[in-house]
Amino acid sequence: MKKTSSLISFLLILGIVYWSFYDLKPTSSTEKALEKKGFYMSKALNHLQKISKKTHFVGSKNHKEVQNYIVDELTKLGLEVSIQTQTAINKKWVAGTTTENILARIKGSEKGKALLLLTHYDSNPHSALGASDAGSGVVTILEGVRAFLANGETPKNDIIILISDAEEIGLLGAQAFVDAHDWAKDVGLVLNFEARGSGGPSYMLMETNGKNSKLLNAFLEAEPNFPSANSLMYSIYKKLPNDTDLTVFREDGNINGFNFAFIDDHFDYHTAQDSYERLDRETLMHQADYLMTLLNYFAFSDIENLDSDEDSVYVNFPFIKMLTFPFAWVNALLVGAILVFLVLLFFGFSLNRIKGKEVLLGFVPFLGSLLLCGLLSYFGWELLKIIHPQYKDILHGFTYNGHAYIAAFTCLNLFITFKIYSYFSKLEKPTSLIIAPIFLWLIICTIITFTLKGAGFFIIPVFIGLVILALAIFTNLNSSFRSLLFTILSIPTIYIFAPFVKMFPVGLGLKMLLISAVFVVLIFGLLVLSFNHKRTGIIIKLSGLFCVLFFAYATYNSGFSVDNKKPNSIVYIQNSNDSTAYFGTYNKTLDAYTSQIFNENSVKGSIESAETKSKYNSRFTYHKKTKFKNIASANITITTDTIMGKKRFLEVIVSPERKVNKLEFITKDKVTLQQFKVNDALVLKGKNYTINYGTFLIYHMANSDEDVTLTFTIDKNEKLDFILNEISYDLLTNDNFKIIPRTDEMMPMPFVTNDAIIITKKLKI
Repeated sequence: MKKTSSLISFLLILGIVYWSFYDLKPTSSTEKALEKKGFYMSKALNHLQKISKKTHFVGSKNHKEVQNYIVDELTKLGLEVSIQTQTAINKKWVAGTTTENILARIKGSEKGKALLLLTHYDSNPHSALGASDAGSGVVTILEGVRAFLANGETPKNDIIILISDAEEIGLLGAQAFVDAHDWAKDVGLVLNFEARGSGGPSYMLMETNGKNSKLLNAFLEAEPNFPSANSLMYSIYKKLPNDTDLTVFREDGNINGFNFAFIDDHFDYHTAQDSYERLDRETLMHQADYLMTLLNYFAFSDIENLDSDEDSVYVNFPFIKMLTFPFAWVNALLVGAILVFLVLLFFGFSLNRIKGKEVLLGFVPFLGSLLLCGLLSYFGWELLKIIHPQYKDILHGFTYNGHAYIAAFTCLNLFITFKIYSYFSKLEKPTSLIIAPIFLWLIICTIITFTLKGAGFFIIPVFIGLVILALAIFTNLNSSFRSLLFTILSIPTIYIFAPFVKMFPVGLGLKMLLISAVFVVLIFGLLVLSFNHKRTGIIIKLSGLFCVLFFAYATYNSGFSVDNKKPNSIVYIQNSNDSTAYFGTYNKTLDAYTSQIFNENSVKGSIESAETKSKYNSRFTYHKKTKFKNIASANITITTDTIMGKKRFLEVIVSPERKVNKLEFITKDKVTLQQFKVNDALVLKGKNYTINYGTFLIYHMANSDEDVTLTFTIDKNEKLDFILNEISYDLLTNDNFKIIPRTDEMMPMPFVTNDAIIITKKLKI
C-alpha cells in the first residue's frame, strides 16, 4: 500500500480534474431537460444553419437576408417587429455606421422595468460566418422566446427582444438603442449572449456600475443548472476596456446585466471557420439553459432595483455549484489564516513535527519549481514559434493544437516539480515541505486583499492547507491513509483551480502558458503531503511520457488542413495622388496563395498610411510594387466652407464611385474638431475632439448608405491635412485582378483588412 498510495492519490487528482471540467457545462443528456421546458435544440440548429451559411457583415447583401429571416421568425411568433434605423458613432475609437436594430416586445401584466434579451446578428467583416458569434445568441433567443410564449403564461414584466446590429464594428447597434430609442429607459436588466470561440463552457460575467451581490443572488435564485463563473473574472473584467453590447447599457444607460459567453476553440473566433458544423452543441445547450432558467425567473421577478452596496466573492465549488461570501470577509479571513498559520508553526516546532532548517530548505524545491516551470513555459512557447513560424500568422495566439500544448506543458511542469521534490524526499520532517507553499499563498492573498478582492476565494486553498498542516502536526496517521486523506481534503482546491490552467491560454493565447505553469506549481505545493516523494518514480515517468506524447501529437498536428485552415492575406493599395500601387500581406510565412505575388525578396515592412485599424495593430510584413489600376476614388464635395470670427465651418460629402465597405479618415497634423457630426450623428456627444495624429474616423458603409457627410468646426488657422482610405472587400472578384483563389486548406486572415482594395488619397480641404 505504501508503494501505491502516491499513485492512487495522483489518479484521484486526475479524476477530480476531470470532474471540475465536467461540471462546467451540459452534456448531451441535458437536451431532454431543455425539451421539458419547451426548448428544442433541433429548432435552434435549424435557425443557425440558415443564418450562418454566408458571412453577413454590415453592408453586405447577406446582412439584409439574415435580418429579414430573423424578422420573419419573430413575426411568426405573433410579435410586432420593428427596425430601428439610426446612425451611431462609437465613442471609444470613433467608428460609425447606419445601424438597423431588430426589435420586438412582449407585454407584461404589470407596469415596471422590462427585461431585455440581447444579442447581435452581424458577423465580423469580412469573412466570419458568425455561427457562434453571435448566431448562437440569435437562435438561443429565437427558440427560447418561442418556448416561453408556447407556455401561455403572461409575464409580470415586459420582455424586450433586441437583436442588435453592428456590434462587431463598435457596439453601434447597442449605442443607437441606448441613445435614441424610447424603450431604452424602460429596461431594468439585460441578458446578453455572446461568443469568443466556438465551444467550451459559457461563463457568466456581470455588468454593473455598482456592486454585485443583488445580481449574484438573483442569478443563483434562478437556479441555472450549470453556473460557470467566478469573481476573479468579474474583477478583472471591470478593470479592462470591456467590449460587448452590454457595456454600452452599463456605461451610457446605467443598466445592469449579465453576459453569457464562451471562449474555447478560440481559433475559430472571427474566422470563416465560425460555422454551423463547428459550434459545440453542448455549448449551445449551455446558452439555452441560461436563457430558459433566467427568462422564466426574471420575467416574473422584481427587477426595479438590482443595485447593491455590497460585492460578493463567488466561485464554482464541488457539490453546491457555487460558493459565495461578501468582500467584507476577505480581510478577516486573511487575518484569521495568518493567525492560524502562526499558531500551527508554534506547535509544529514545539512538537518537533517541523524543523527550522527543513522549513527553509522547503522553499528551494517550491520556488525552484515555480521559477523553472515558469521560464520553460514562457521561453518554450517562444521557441515553438521559431520552430513553427506559421503559428505567428494565427493572430488569436491560440493554435489549432493549442489544447495539446496546454496538456504537454502541464505534464512538463508536473515532471519538473515531481523530479525536483524527489531530491528532497529524505527530509527527517516531511511536513516541513508544506510551509513554503502556504506562506507564498498567504502573500498572494495579502496582495489580493488590497488590489483584487474578487480573487478572495484564493483563501479557500489556504485554509485547506492549514487543515492538512494541523493534521500532520497533531496526528500520527498511517502514511498511506494520510496521503489519501490529504488528497480528499484537497478536492475543493483542485476543483476550483484546475480550470484556470486551461482558461488563461485558451482565452488569452498560448503566451499565457506561463500563468498555467504558476497555477500548476501553486496547486502542487498545497498537495505536497499527498505524495511520498521517495516513491513518485512512476508518476515522474508517466508525466515525462505523456509530456513527450502530447508534444509529439502537437507537432504532428502543427500544419494546416481542410478542417484547420491556414490564415493568409493579400491587399491591393492604390495611391491616387502619385499614381502608385502596391500589394501588401500581413503573413509572416508565405504560402502558395501569397507566393503568387510575394517572395522572400519582396520588400519587408509596411506602406505609409496603407494599414487600416485592426485589433492587434498588425502591419504589413511584405509589400511589392505593382501596376497602377486607376480604380475610381470617391468624389469629395465641400458644400460649406465659411469663416466666422476665429472659426471655420465645414461640411464635406464623400460619395464613393464604387461599392465601398469602409472609409477611414486620417490626419497628419494635430487638429481639434468641434461639433463634429457624421450623417447628423454627433461624435462624442458634441464634445471637442482633438486628434494628434492617425485615424480619427472609421465609417462602415451600410446597405442604406450612399454617401457620408462630415460637418465640423475648426480654428481658422488650423491646418487640415487629411487622408481618406476607401476599402472594399472585393479583391478576389474585381475584374482588374487575376488572383488565384485559396485552396480548401486556407482562409482569409481575421482581425485585419483582407481580400481588400484600398484606395488612398489626400482630401483637398
